[in-house]
Amino acid sequence: MQQRLLIVTLSLCAILLFIGLFPIHGEAEIYDTVVRLHVLADSDSEEDQARKLRVRDAVLSVTTPLLADCRSQDAAREILEAHMDELQAAAEAVLAAEGCDDAVEILLGEETYPTRNYDGICFPSGAYLSLRVCIGEAAGQNWWCCVFPPICLGASTVSQEDAEEAFISVGFTPSQYKIITESQQPVYKVRFKLLELLQGLF
Repeated sequence: MQQRLLIVTLSLCAILLFIGLFPIHGEAEIYDTVVRLHVLADSDSEEDQARKLRVRDAVLSVTTPLLADCRSQDAAREILEAHMDELQAAAEAVLAAEGCDDAVEILLGEETYPTRNYDGICFPSGAYLSLRVCIGEAAGQNWWCCVFPPICLGASTVSQEDAEEAFISVGFTPSQYKIITESQQPVYKVRFKLLELLQGLF
């Protein structure tokens, strides 16, 4: 099966090379540039889902200023690792204020994500560095976004102009940015799917 997938992938690469669509500008580095945010509610109850969003806002109130001037994933990782206690305290404060005795666990590590779209910014599926916030049993519906560069603003993201500036400032090339914002256009849709295939292989 793996050999067959490799043959298909190599054939696709050959075709893309021929028609000039092969990602030659380091698009695969998308996975090594950003830090995702994943918040998991205790359950799907209305109360737990609302609490998840309040915990999310508390975590973002800490991470957004911390990462505002950060320029690399490695630097973002170091900053987050150095402030895990602060993030934990912010999340726990929300639960305590509501008289909720659920535990909360915050983890920083690699996590596999499905394809996700945030107000026109779409990331291919694959493994990313992830800040994971698990509330209680963490059995409820999830909330995803991108914590670095810091484009999450609670329920929404920053404007397209600010988002582009944020991604370019941390090393995205214009070609890479088009991959995540124009993935439904024919040329970029092909390259977007190729990224997912390559991530699955390696």
